[in-house]
Amino acid sequence: MGTMGRTVLPGSRHRIQPPIIAATGLIFMAGCSAAGGTVNVTLSEWSVAPDKTEIPAGSVTFEVSNTGPDDIHEFVVIRTDLDAGALPVDSTGMVHEAGGGMEVEGEIEDIAVDGSGSLTLDLAAGSYVLLCNIYDEGEKEAHYAEGMRAAFTVN
Repeated sequence: MGTMGRTVLPGSRHRIQPPIIAATGLIFMAGCSAAGGTVNVTLSEWSVAPDKTEIPAGSVTFEVSNTGPDDIHEFVVIRTDLDAGALPVDSTGMVHEAGGGMEVEGEIEDIAVDGSGSLTLDLAAGSYVLLCNIYDEGEKEAHYAEGMRAAFTVN
């Protein structure tokens, strides 16, 4: 009987079934990317309030609602090792999203008062900041500078 479909390791009597090894690797990889979960986030003047501050790496869905009471908000996920309150800003106090040391992973723009939105991202382990980066020209308010930010960790 030959060894067709099997690999015999030199100096060993053990036979390895390549399809089994490949299938095991796929199951392991699928398990890794399936972690994550759902984070409920409430935006209001002047806070970003996730219901949890850390989650396993993988597919993460942010369910975001704006409770106002007055302003439209947005939700931005930025990967960075910078402190949540120390992101680079421009002269208005808005975060310079293309600034060094950070990467925008995704966002939901213009969530009306009493509105909501959903954002699903595949997040790797690391440090993130969740924020609103709107600048209100009439009020001269940068929502980030007003405190609309939260540190978030992906394990």
